[in-house]
Amino acid sequence: MSDEYSAMGGGLKLKGAIGKKKKKKTKKDKAKLLVAAVAAEKSKQERGEALTAEYDDSRTEAQKKFDKVQQEREYAKIKSKAQKSHKEKVDALNDYLSTLSEHYDVPKVSWTK
Repeated sequence: MSDEYSAMGGGLKLKGAIGKKKKKKTKKDKAKLLVAAVAAEKSKQERGEALTAEYDDSRTEAQKKFDKVQQEREYAKIKSKAQKSHKEKVDALNDYLSTLSEHYDVPKVSWTK
């Protein structure tokens, strides 16, 4: 009866799980990357290019036009908001609230009559 319920011990072995270990980065690899980055930076300086990354505009014409229109709308919105002072905004709000009907007021509720 003990043979029926016996089980093998150990972990579950999966296919392909054995040979896929990540290679650890060593200090030598980091040093090589640093040297390559410094060399690239020096070559940019020698060619007279700026140190900043170059902007590669790979957008379509429609995307460029859309961005331009969005920027113009944002500029117009900011400009219109900047024209009124705080006092003028408050006065306009008070005028608007005074024209509202009393329907929007909170009714008084009394439980005791």
